[in-house]
Amino acid sequence: MTWFNKLPRLVQIIMLLIPGVNWVTELVVRWSSFAKRGGLFRFFVCLFVTVFGLVAGWIDVIWVLFTKHLLFQ
Repeated sequence: MTWFNKLPRLVQIIMLLIPGVNWVTELVVRWSSFAKRGGLFRFFVCLFVTVFGLVAGWIDVIWVLFTKHLLFQ
């Protein structure tokens, strides 16, 4: 999770713009966050991203542009 936040913003956005990479990045960041911190809300976000990863990734592209971290991270 912190590895994604340490990347330059341009690299974060490029990773989220490419559809396949987008989904894998979402999965890795979300599930590692859940493994590290736990929590019911994070679990539901992980499930949502697993099923609707491409949609969540496009939303996160916009979110990263403004805040430099993923939505609900």
